[in-house]
Amino acid sequence: MPMKKVRKLSGVALELTDPTARFRVNRVDSVAAGMHHSNLGALVEEGNGHANRAFSDDEDDDGKGCCREEEEEARDAVAMELPAIRRMSSAYQGTITGMGGGTQYGGALVQMTREALPRLDNYRNLMSIASGRDKRPTLDELRENAKQQSIQQDGGAGAEARGSKGSVKFGWVQGVMVRCMLNIWGVMLFLRLSWVVAQSGVGEGCLVILLSALVTTLTALSMSAISTNGQVKAGGIYFMISRALGPEFGAAVGLIYSLACAVGTAMHTVGFAESVGDLLRSLGTQIVDGAKNDIRIVGVSAVIIMLCICLIGMSWEAKAQMGLLVILLIAIADFIIGAFVGPTNEEEVAKGFIGLNATLLAHNFWSDYRETDGQMQSFFSIFSIFFPSATGILAGANISGDLKDPSSAIPKGTLLAILVTTISYLVFIVLAGASVLRDATGNATEITGWAFANCTGAHCQWGLHNSFQVMELVSIFGPLIYAGCFAATLSSALASLVSAPKVFQALCADRLYPGLHWFAKGYGKSNEAYRSYALAFLIALAFILIAELNAIAPLISNFFLASYALVNFCTFHATLAKPIGWRPTFKYYNMWFSLAGFVICIAIMFLMSWITAVITLSGLLALYLMVMYRNPDVNWGSSTQAQTYTSAIKSLQRLNEVREHVKNYRPQVLVLCGRPSARPPLVDLGHLLTRNVSLLVVGDVELEPLSHKARNCVVRSGNSWLRRHNIRAFVATVDGCGAGGCGGGQGGSGLDVGARALVQAAGVGKMRPNVLLIGYKADWQSCPPRNLRQYFDVLLMALDHHLGLAVLRNGDFLDYRKILDDDNESAAIEAAARSSTPAPQTPQATPEEEGKEEPEGPPPPLKTNMRSELTVPGNRSPSGSPVVKRNGAPPSTVGDVGAMEGGMFKMFKKGKESEADVYRGIGGVPLPNDVLHKLTYFRRKQGKGVIDVWWLYDDGGLTLLLPYLINTRGNWAGCRLRVFALANSKDNLEMEQISIANLLSKFRIDYSDLTMIRDITQRPLDSSKAFFASLIQNFRGRKTSGVTPDDPEAENAISESELTAQREKTARHLRLRELLLENSKDSNLVVMTLPMPRRGAVSAPLYMAWMETLTRGMPPFLLVRGNQESVLTFYS
Repeated sequence: MPMKKVRKLSGVALELTDPTARFRVNRVDSVAAGMHHSNLGALVEEGNGHANRAFSDDEDDDGKGCCREEEEEARDAVAMELPAIRRMSSAYQGTITGMGGGTQYGGALVQMTREALPRLDNYRNLMSIASGRDKRPTLDELRENAKQQSIQQDGGAGAEARGSKGSVKFGWVQGVMVRCMLNIWGVMLFLRLSWVVAQSGVGEGCLVILLSALVTTLTALSMSAISTNGQVKAGGIYFMISRALGPEFGAAVGLIYSLACAVGTAMHTVGFAESVGDLLRSLGTQIVDGAKNDIRIVGVSAVIIMLCICLIGMSWEAKAQMGLLVILLIAIADFIIGAFVGPTNEEEVAKGFIGLNATLLAHNFWSDYRETDGQMQSFFSIFSIFFPSATGILAGANISGDLKDPSSAIPKGTLLAILVTTISYLVFIVLAGASVLRDATGNATEITGWAFANCTGAHCQWGLHNSFQVMELVSIFGPLIYAGCFAATLSSALASLVSAPKVFQALCADRLYPGLHWFAKGYGKSNEAYRSYALAFLIALAFILIAELNAIAPLISNFFLASYALVNFCTFHATLAKPIGWRPTFKYYNMWFSLAGFVICIAIMFLMSWITAVITLSGLLALYLMVMYRNPDVNWGSSTQAQTYTSAIKSLQRLNEVREHVKNYRPQVLVLCGRPSARPPLVDLGHLLTRNVSLLVVGDVELEPLSHKARNCVVRSGNSWLRRHNIRAFVATVDGCGAGGCGGGQGGSGLDVGARALVQAAGVGKMRPNVLLIGYKADWQSCPPRNLRQYFDVLLMALDHHLGLAVLRNGDFLDYRKILDDDNESAAIEAAARSSTPAPQTPQATPEEEGKEEPEGPPPPLKTNMRSELTVPGNRSPSGSPVVKRNGAPPSTVGDVGAMEGGMFKMFKKGKESEADVYRGIGGVPLPNDVLHKLTYFRRKQGKGVIDVWWLYDDGGLTLLLPYLINTRGNWAGCRLRVFALANSKDNLEMEQISIANLLSKFRIDYSDLTMIRDITQRPLDSSKAFFASLIQNFRGRKTSGVTPDDPEAENAISESELTAQREKTARHLRLRELLLENSKDSNLVVMTLPMPRRGAVSAPLYMAWMETLTRGMPPFLLVRGNQESVLTFYS
């Protein structure tokens, strides 16, 4: 292939470290990248705003050059021979020029770096994981030392482009302007405009036109802003509203607008049938009865023909539209010329056409509303009949998927169409009002003395009021008006018949309403909606059988106005919310104009017919609520989402300025439970305390560093689990807390470091946890010393940060990871971790290290062997059962996890599942009843149970507030609240009981019994002492000599001096155990003030022995300690 002549172009000068060197970069296309010629450094940068050309057209002085088509074919041929990765990106050419001359280096930059060059393809389909993987390398891929992944040839935009290859695409004239004009110049232009002039007069008739133009212009401005704020795809008004306001509004409007377009097809077709009937009557013939049956026959035949044209393809429909436009323009010119020429014979004068006359214009300027078909007409009744003719402004937007450049074509074509058609309607009204009488007898013998204009006591058949054939009468050649009327009605009907299926197909493709996806299937290269065409045809056919134009028109006016109102509201809302992504290139819009358009549309709906308006808005509301209830799994970045974020930020900022008051105290709980699926009872208890009233954060401490993908997997699976269980909470995860991670520094690692990070960083402003909820560590006697110390440090840390502290013990264990079937989650997280940058291998947080409860022995076995915490996809679990897979393959990426979560969430929403169906054992086997009972304890209805509150010490009232909150929840509302309090002495027992009862009454705490404990200082039983001695025997004999102060062994030994110093406190705890066994053994829940862990005064094993003494063998037990600040008050 001969080399093209090269044109010179200087590059972009960049200052380098070497002041004598200049680096020039010239952008070339993929053809130049593949040719590697030595002189490519001087290639031209010739752009048309979108692409750069590598070769000139040999435009020499003689003006001779190769044709552009030959050049493009050559370039395409070379491009197809390039590897896929080099066809996807443009190449760069660098030229380094030194002092002594220049050396040119040619080659594709994409082969020298992993970085992706800025390209349009990188920003397509942002919600697709594959899009980001195939086009732009991830951050991990750029940072790691692995081989760069090759770009798939059939990815992203290429497939999209190939999918659209061969489909018909229209420009702004043929695709938008012509369609809008043809739809606006509809049935009203030739059949009802003269009647509008007769009823409302020239003055109010112009107001009708201008009001319609105002509504459509404001809507067009708003629509232009939306359509230029990014790529517009198929779906027209539905696509724009759903992506701007969200699926709820978009689906409701899309469905109603599709119905309105289908009914509009019937309206225009009936108009066509009426004009055919008038023509037949003028010829003295008829089909059946010359009335409605004729209209039905002609209408049905016409809509069948139009359906066939649409089914052939958009190209044939576009050709038919252009032909109809030519006929329509000739008919318009025929009417205008006829009005200026005037009547050509006396018969025309007798029928009311007297030519342009200033006196007649003045007479017809004022309104003359009369009764029609039993209804007295008014300004807004006239407007309701005329307005559907102005609704064609969306005809171009509705085929946005078939436009070459929707963002440019829609604003330009729509606004010009509104301008041209508005002027034409105004001209028609003035000419009709200035040349035709309102009433005329049609008797040529009465011309003398203008007797033909006097219809007093007689029924006239001619004039603006009585005849719909005024346009034919005025025209210079009547048959052309019939042709124009046919063209106007058929073109509008054809445009409506195309719009309804296109919008409805896009709506059905998004699966927002059940049972409609069947209509989304497309056929052929242009994805023709044949099934939607059939549905629109049936709807139009049903309304054609009404055969009454004035009855059909008002039905759809409210539908169109509601659609336009939401288009205006979209722009107003987006401008008000000010999301970063709201950057329309169309600048001639204003949020207040959009708001005015919204208000005007709603007001006109009620002024036309408040009953129809209420029905329309009720239908919109019902459709909106249906989608909101279904909660489709879509994320389109709507302005509603942006407004939610903006409102949340403003509310948080306002909340941050509000001074705290005890009356507004809310327990904001941080649940230190690991992944939510690991310890459901702990999360359920946190949900009981905070449900619908305060903040709940689920904290997860991971000792092993997680990659970005694995971390996202953990968070997303946690959020999915919370959604499935209808728990409103946030997931907070910290990872890498082993080996000095999480800010632990040298020697600092584990649960305590991660918990400190969560406590300090979780939340924002006043929305941060003030209560830490943690599980009881049941294996404290057998766990490694470091783990026990870390758990104790977490308790101390919570109080150091002035948090309330709650410790839950529910039986022998809380950790259900080895019992519940979560293979999908574990496999997906493991796969995500393996697919990213390998992290340093540190031991994963064991249940003990996370400070959660572990069984003293193994948990109740469901199978012979338990699986490991993370099951590798593709392997079999130790039990021999295959790992749970989705569609025959394990979830291997974060995208798969998202699909898995969405599917599980939708499955959960289809029906209310029992707890036995929600929680399954390994391999999907049912759980034993006792395990299931403990697992779902805080979700079950407790019936007539008892909640015992041992309010031992005044911690600010948190020990009393938490059980009260639990008692207010539905499942626990039947339980009685019993309060136990310590008496200071036996002498004043009655007075102290009265004082506590008075205090509870002032707190408005409803309790059933109040018991004062007077013998707390009594000597404990010998059996209790023996029980306590057995708890600490392994810690009393440990050697502490030769260990450093920081060694866990030094703190995990109980010395004799410590036992002596804490003898009285130990005795009180033993006595409390005896009282608990006596009074609360059969309670549903026991809540007690947590013993105060004093740093340096009590060791970890001794403190754990105290808690073990209180909770061993008891019902679900919650130990609570407030931060010594009041959370209850009796002041109003």
